[in-house]
Amino acid sequence: MAGNSKRKGAMRNPGSKKGAVVGSGGQKSKGLQGKGPTPKASDRPNHPAYKRAKVVAKTEAVKSQRRQKTEKAQAETVAGRNPVVECLRAGTPATALYVALGIDADDRVQEAVRLAADRGISVLEVARGELDRITGGAMHQGLGLQVPPFEYASPDELLELAQRAGQPPLLVALDGVTDPRNLGAVVRSAAAFGAHGVVLPQRRSASMTAVAWRTSAGTAAKLPIAMATNLTRTLRDWAEAGLMIVGLDADGDVDVDGLDLATGPLVVVVGSEGRGLGRLVKETCDQTVSIPMATGVESLNASVAAGVVLAEVARRRRIAAKG
Repeated sequence: MAGNSKRKGAMRNPGSKKGAVVGSGGQKSKGLQGKGPTPKASDRPNHPAYKRAKVVAKTEAVKSQRRQKTEKAQAETVAGRNPVVECLRAGTPATALYVALGIDADDRVQEAVRLAADRGISVLEVARGELDRITGGAMHQGLGLQVPPFEYASPDELLELAQRAGQPPLLVALDGVTDPRNLGAVVRSAAAFGAHGVVLPQRRSASMTAVAWRTSAGTAAKLPIAMATNLTRTLRDWAEAGLMIVGLDADGDVDVDGLDLATGPLVVVVGSEGRGLGRLVKETCDQTVSIPMATGVESLNASVAAGVVLAEVARRRRIAAKG
């Protein structure tokens, strides 16, 4: 038997390894194995669904930040009989109407109480000293209206709303307008002449206080208003999305009569009364436009200038729609 074992050993190839397999060694079969299920469309970077999902995630993050800021912000109290009545007439959002105990209930007081009750706003009678504290010592004349912080849209939301409007987008941007009355008047003109929204910078700008809301005559409830962390960057993003940027400037490239860009996707940028457009914002504009005026007349304030240009844009768009 021992001899037989030697003969079998002699027949084996001395260079072969124990357990060697003839062929590919199983590598081809491994190469043919699947790599697992196909990733979802929203997980594939080059797929449109992935890009849409990123936009949605960004929008939700902005909304979350905005909610947090709103929660941290403090409510504003409008003081005085006329301001309170004007706010209530304009439909300014409010959470409470404070009425001083023992107040002389003239027509304005009665109207304020009636308007508040009709809108379901709490009417609270408080001691005059308490109302002094609530209004920060302002001349309240026995009336105070608590107004919650304004909730802004994001610039991305504003652009999306404008693009879905079924007509060429028309947006208004404010650069350094610090008077809330001017802001409210611009919002009112924007709504009157068919703009889809207004954007203002986070810094060095008026915000949507009760004064701005009152001046807008309630149109702030109908027109989305956004706040941009960086206005120049927002304008550049909108330009990449296909909108033309036009800035109001006393030494404009064209006057308002030559504003041929009016009928296309457009952003009208309004500067401050003192310094006009900022340098970076002006460099972002595709065109600057001026308003012809009689000799010796000073420049118009921001809200009036915005109204003139927006009225011309609306006129040209009406003609284009008919034609």
